[in-house]
Amino acid sequence: MANSSKKILIVDDEENARIGLSRLLAREGFQVDSVPNGYEALNYLRQHQVNLIVTDINMPEMNGISFLRELNKTFPHSNVIMITAHGGVESYIEAMNLGAFEYINKPVKIDELKSILNKIFKETNH
Repeated sequence: MANSSKKILIVDDEENARIGLSRLLAREGFQVDSVPNGYEALNYLRQHQVNLIVTDINMPEMNGISFLRELNKTFPHSNVIMITAHGGVESYIEAMNLGAFEYINKPVKIDELKSILNKIFKETNH
């Protein structure tokens, strides 16, 4: 299936990070939307289907771990990649225990992200 049929939602409070990641993924042929926080992401997901969510961990109001918890209640089979500039072992373990597909550090390396995307879409057939 072509990337153009794959829709990705980016959740990050940093506008430059959202724009940069959106552009990278769009250049790879994905449909990309972005929102600045977990609350808006949950609202977005109630109205739109996506194949993958890429979310920052450190965000005000609702951090990525809290967002993942809420996501599991309403959309339990979501594919999620957690990204962070300030990762630690505790947040890694918690994210993976909550069902995150992968956990990567900022700045995001496009080759690493492409490899993860290929793996997600191959394993999940989405």
